[in-house]
Amino acid sequence: MKEDHLYFMVHKPVNMVSQFISADDVRLLGDLDYSFPEGTHAIGRLDQDSEGLLLLTTNKKITRLLFNRKETHWRSYLVQGDHPFSAASLLALQDGVHIRIKGGGYFQTTPCLVERIADPGLYHVIPDPRSKAEQEWLLISLTEGKFRQVRKMMAAIGQKTRRLIRVSIDDLQLGNLPPGAVKELTEDDFFRLLNLPKNENASL
Repeated sequence: MKEDHLYFMVHKPVNMVSQFISADDVRLLGDLDYSFPEGTHAIGRLDQDSEGLLLLTTNKKITRLLFNRKETHWRSYLVQGDHPFSAASLLALQDGVHIRIKGGGYFQTTPCLVERIADPGLYHVIPDPRSKAEQEWLLISLTEGKFRQVRKMMAAIGQKTRRLIRVSIDDLQLGNLPPGAVKELTEDDFFRLLNLPKNENASL
């Protein structure tokens, strides 16, 4: 008999880790104002100092289905720098930059999509009143997910990341879901918006 699973999208706020249990004194997913069922876990991660779309499920096979297949999945991030972006720096991001990875080596990022964003409010982002005019925003879309990759890409072009907000994974959009909010998704919508094949859905 097929077991029923549950699927959630969360707007993870800043200063919260993407897990339910930690030995450290940090804010956890269990601190959200939502009663998750037993066995719920995060799919992938967002760093503690990053915000935005995080997926959770009770289905243990989803992480493998999403990230351990040959098919790629697009993830888009709103990123705020600390000074204006030059045309050359945007081209460098688009073409790929060298970032430091675990073990001390370097990794050449693959080409990605980069777009200047004049008004982050179009993505329902509430600006920090301490932000300065020169702290511009980009929308970076990529299919890779190395540890802190987007922050390292920003550092490679001489930018400090002020804010980092994941706004979408494939066709699943964060939209106007406020920070700390949780939305349950149907299994059909979850697989459709993440472009996962229905035949694999049926085999879960």
